[in-house]
Amino acid sequence: MPITLSPLTPGFACEVGDVDLTRPLDDADLAAVRDAFARFAVLVFPSQDLTVEQHLAFARCFGTLERSVATVMPGETLRVSPEIADIANLTSDGRVWAKDHRLRLFQMGNRLWHTDSSFKQPTGCASLLYARSIAPIGGHTEFADLRAAWDALDEATRARADGLIAEHSLQFSRRRLGFADWSPQERVAFAPVARPLVRTIPESGRRSLYLASHIGRVRGLADDEAEALLARLVAHATERRFTYLHRWRVGDLVMWDNRCTMHRGTEFDDTRWPRDMQRATTSDVPDAFDDALRAAGYGTAAEDAARSTEAARAEAARAAA
Repeated sequence: MPITLSPLTPGFACEVGDVDLTRPLDDADLAAVRDAFARFAVLVFPSQDLTVEQHLAFARCFGTLERSVATVMPGETLRVSPEIADIANLTSDGRVWAKDHRLRLFQMGNRLWHTDSSFKQPTGCASLLYARSIAPIGGHTEFADLRAAWDALDEATRARADGLIAEHSLQFSRRRLGFADWSPQERVAFAPVARPLVRTIPESGRRSLYLASHIGRVRGLADDEAEALLARLVAHATERRFTYLHRWRVGDLVMWDNRCTMHRGTEFDDTRWPRDMQRATTSDVPDAFDDALRAAGYGTAAEDAARSTEAARAEAARAAA
């Protein structure tokens, strides 16, 4: 039986039925999932019963798997595979974390509108988040369609945003929450990377904003001017007409396109209710932004990232001297 598609909003977010992700998909079903992903950008696969290995195997159909940022955090003991981003509120021994747990303070950034791994080189492509346990109240995930947001922008704002280059870093998004407890290793690992504010999605040819709370600067703009522009774009892109709120059920796997969406987690009592969410994320092609960065005079994305990393390494060395 072929897979079934049930759109959750017009043109954005779709539930995929008649599919069992515990087994490899045949070529026709995988092609149908790819087509749906290009069209809807957010796909919901309900009632799955996945092992970690099955979760990762399905994710590999969409690219090279990333490693969790926790692998570069000193003193962190991983609860899950390094290819899984642990979006749970659990310590490595399975207990609900305390209010002052460092990783809890760090992961509060997930409640900001963001794009997974926009701060990496290469950036994130597909994220696949699987619900192993959920909170009884809250803990939903909200998604925003940055393609539709671009389509609805006025021409003057489009002209102003197109061609601008923003700097992304985990340090920028966590700074918004007052988190500044960075090790020298983390400061180097999370050195800013340059990304265009507007991009084209290859599979669909659609233009899209590329926004995230990880943006800290826009090159060529004064800080107050950049902040005002970003605030306006994010407010526009997260209007109700561009969003979908997912209310999790155990066994849901939700897959989204980080190249043209933002998302955020909603609040829940994370020092009371255990919530075990595990995410696999694939990498985009390394040269996805090379044309935009060359046009702005910055060379390739890899070259720009290398310069930023070297500057961060030198700054860390000076601070340690």
